[in-house]
Amino acid sequence: MSSSDIFIGETIGTAILILLGGGVCAAVTLKASKARNAGWLAITFGWGFAVLTAVYTSAPLSGAHLNPAVTLALAIKDGDWSNVPAYWGGQILGALIGATLVWAAYYGQFHAHLTDREIVGGPGAQATAAKAVEAQEKGAGPVLGVFSTGPEIRNAVQNLATEIIGTVVLVLAVLTQGLNDKGNGLGNLGALITALVVVSIGLSLGGPTGYAINPARDLGPRIVHSLLPLPNKGGSDWSYAWVPVVGPLIGGALAAGIYNVAFA
Repeated sequence: MSSSDIFIGETIGTAILILLGGGVCAAVTLKASKARNAGWLAITFGWGFAVLTAVYTSAPLSGAHLNPAVTLALAIKDGDWSNVPAYWGGQILGALIGATLVWAAYYGQFHAHLTDREIVGGPGAQATAAKAVEAQEKGAGPVLGVFSTGPEIRNAVQNLATEIIGTVVLVLAVLTQGLNDKGNGLGNLGALITALVVVSIGLSLGGPTGYAINPARDLGPRIVHSLLPLPNKGGSDWSYAWVPVVGPLIGGALAAGIYNVAFA
């Protein structure tokens, strides 16, 4: 795989991942959506199918890492760092594109949601506005969850540990079961296995932080949220943003170390 193939493949694949994953979050969150309040099961399976679609689409070009933590783990496992910049660059760009496409697909719903007094407060607002105000005081606007993750209990040590643990599970599954014959990305069966592992992580470990388990998945959309011209969007919670970046990278490195000691 050439650097250009890797960059293009990761850009396309990560854009699809975020479009479909962020899309299910928008569908469940936004008030004028037909899937409003569909719940956590819809989100976890939506993200799992997003992984499946993105991997099958991009694997022929780049091996479908779609996650800086996976790229880091494979670099540690193989000792080859030459393509890491191409992978990471494509992943971040793809995440930016995917989050922007979510906004475009749900443009009307975003504006309806963020101009609803029950959501953002104001004269005539109902009790639900108190929750939105409380969230904004913590730095997270009322639709930030469509774009990026946030903790239910804000404790940096616990939040970081949760992201590390979830990413170790994901990356170990990729390294032991998901790789293609060349060992440089996900194979056909590996795509399905990885998608099911993502669903499992969401169901079992997603409650505390929303299971970013992917630095690009969280950072790219958070940047887009901060830049989009959305009314009453509130903050992008930058004080928390380091956790879903650092935690998965630590988890990916730990998983690679475990693999090299126990499986290699």
